[in-house]
Amino acid sequence: MKPRILVREARRVLRVEADAIRAILPRIGRPFVAAVETLHACRGRVVVTGVGKSGAVGRKIMATLASTGTPALFLHAVEALHGDLGMATKDDVVLVVSYSGETAELTTLLPAFRRLGCPLIAITGNLRSTLAKFSDIVLNVHVKQEACPMNLAPTASTTATLALGDALAVALLKLRGFTPRDFAQVHPSGALGRRLLTRVSDLMHTGPAMPKVDRRATMREAIVEMTAKRLGFTSVLDGAGRALGVITDGDLRRHLQRGGDFLDLPAERLCTRSPKSISKDALAAQALAIMEKNSITSLLILDDRKRVFGCIHIHDILKAGVA
Repeated sequence: MKPRILVREARRVLRVEADAIRAILPRIGRPFVAAVETLHACRGRVVVTGVGKSGAVGRKIMATLASTGTPALFLHAVEALHGDLGMATKDDVVLVVSYSGETAELTTLLPAFRRLGCPLIAITGNLRSTLAKFSDIVLNVHVKQEACPMNLAPTASTTATLALGDALAVALLKLRGFTPRDFAQVHPSGALGRRLLTRVSDLMHTGPAMPKVDRRATMREAIVEMTAKRLGFTSVLDGAGRALGVITDGDLRRHLQRGGDFLDLPAERLCTRSPKSISKDALAAQALAIMEKNSITSLLILDDRKRVFGCIHIHDILKAGVA
């Protein structure tokens, strides 16, 4: 088969599936609003169920709901008939996904859901189906044709169902006032989670790992401290533990370029004054922003008395995946 024929077929499929999604737009009205409000009022979990391709789409809808603040689980219809129905309670809302609305395993389950007293929401392409008649709310995902050239394999219908599931999840997200911080809480290992949950206190160097010298220490001693702690700088402290300044690798290079013997001079004389600092409770992303703005690689961490008790280095932040 020639490449141009394959390209033409792919474009046809995408057009058919895009048309299927567009066809849903006029149907978004009272039933959709009722579904969102019912899901929002749910005191338990949203129990999503389906079989075959509809079941696969149902799993995706469940995952999207769960990741956007709506507790949800997927209940396989066949397993539910053999004991897993116990996963559902009267406080749950059941979301049934079936394009035909006549799948035997699902229609067998419907009376059991009714006995539980769960509100029943159907996503189906058949408004005359058993599922539609049993359900409290029906969302119509009927499509004129599948993208499959034989009009058999679920393609456009599953795409339309998936898109409607996303619409439900996002509408719920808006109704709940779900924030990026809420998103981070349920995605702690994701990039957003790391940016919004990782704090300076999680990455900072304290105690013996913190590079510091007294203001009366010589530059020679400061270099020894910098070499030992391997962070590219040392803080210079007064007698009360407050920061007078910092000495960095860059400072050393500049002094060497100027020439002269500076190794026996006191650290306070050659340190860079007014070093940048941050609170241990600040987000690591904030620390990174300060470093990038000022073209520096470290920040001091001060306590409520302005005494130095730690530091954070840009390498710590990048290694933690906060970027």
